[in-house]
Amino acid sequence: MIVLRRLAGLVGALVSLVALVGVVRLVAPATAGGGEPPGVARQLAFLRAALDDGAGEDAQTLFPEGYFFAHVLYGLAWVELGMREPARREESSREARWALARLESPAGVAPFDPALTPPYGVFHQGWTNWLRGGVLALRPAEGRDPAEVRRFAETSAALGAAFDASTTPYLTAYPQQAWPVDSTVAVASLRLHDTLLPPRFQGTIDRWLDGVRQRLDPRTGLMPHRVDPVTGVPAEVARGTSQSVIHRFLPEIDPVFARQQYRVFRDRYLATPLGLGPAVREYPEGLDGPGDVDSGPLLLGVSLSATVVTLGAAQRHGDHRLAGALANYGELAGVPVQTPWTKRYALGAMPIGDAFLAWGKTAYPWMPDTTSQPTLSAGVPFWWPLPLLSLLVAVGVVPWLPVLLLRWRRRRTGTPAASAGPPPTRTGPPPTRTGPPAAGAGPPPNPPPTPAGPSAPVRPLP
Repeated sequence: MIVLRRLAGLVGALVSLVALVGVVRLVAPATAGGGEPPGVARQLAFLRAALDDGAGEDAQTLFPEGYFFAHVLYGLAWVELGMREPARREESSREARWALARLESPAGVAPFDPALTPPYGVFHQGWTNWLRGGVLALRPAEGRDPAEVRRFAETSAALGAAFDASTTPYLTAYPQQAWPVDSTVAVASLRLHDTLLPPRFQGTIDRWLDGVRQRLDPRTGLMPHRVDPVTGVPAEVARGTSQSVIHRFLPEIDPVFARQQYRVFRDRYLATPLGLGPAVREYPEGLDGPGDVDSGPLLLGVSLSATVVTLGAAQRHGDHRLAGALANYGELAGVPVQTPWTKRYALGAMPIGDAFLAWGKTAYPWMPDTTSQPTLSAGVPFWWPLPLLSLLVAVGVVPWLPVLLLRWRRRRTGTPAASAGPPPTRTGPPPTRTGPPAAGAGPPPNPPPTPAGPSAPVRPLP
């Protein structure tokens, strides 16, 4: 019995400790406006080791762009960490170049068609060009490698020519398949070119924006998820997985249009399932649909991948409360494991997920915003963590309820403890009553007989 009680106490203490850790993760800052976001450098250390051990190849078995995404997001996270912390720029440049080389390796181009325009499709070319420009952005103009500058100018020119020749704003990523999100990344890289090098793509960008505005999804007013590859007409309603990426890049192209689109996205896709915290739906409110390889399984309509990527979009739009809420929710639900050197989520079982999360946390403006826009209202109320905090407190207290209840019942029903030992004995004479008897009392007892003395002499009779 004693062993069972001790075991129950140990389990209760462990449950309470887990709940306490959850409370800390829910309230401790998990994002940063400047400098390194908490734990990101250690997360990137884990990712580099995982990529060296084949995490990119493992991700490729999960979806067609797994290898590519694992490396490009690793490189982009390093670029943005270097932008946040200038002291890290040498390391950031080295790691970003390493990732860029993997994108252009045989494994990096294998899933894509070299016969497309541009070669390997707009998905591969757009993301690669964005990372290539990021490598240049980490250095001042006079310190850039001339070969890298020429390469960036050439690939940007190829992208610009492809957009100029197209009758639709959306180029193909695979044969006869086009997703607006891929062209958004590519056009952002053209805007980056005009920021780093002599501008030449303003006309291309303006025409692209005009074409986008003419082909918005009629159901939501947002850029559609998938379009007809020939006409650019929407073929699928706007979805959370692509919107979360679009809103990471659209502010770099047109901040005013981006803010308008972001507000609609947040209003239609942000949800609080079970009232326990912010998440992002895959389909707009009022519409349900199936999940796929991009969204993953949908629980209560929520896409985990869209939720993670929206963290970066919220940061990029200055929606800091929403970004912080999504990051803290991830710290709670993502089961992070930390050492002094590394940090990984989901026990390190899915490094591709760590790549998306690291990229989301490092989100940072690449180009200055010279427009004047009204302040964006908070995406979530300040009290958003209260339901989760209440739940965690309840979980921490539950193991101790039986003990507390037992103590309370003992106090309510317990009796004073009996004294030990024999009853006390009376010493001395018994008390005597003085004064008249109390009213209603019986007659007093007969007095005790007096002892007999010597008899008196008897007088004889005369």
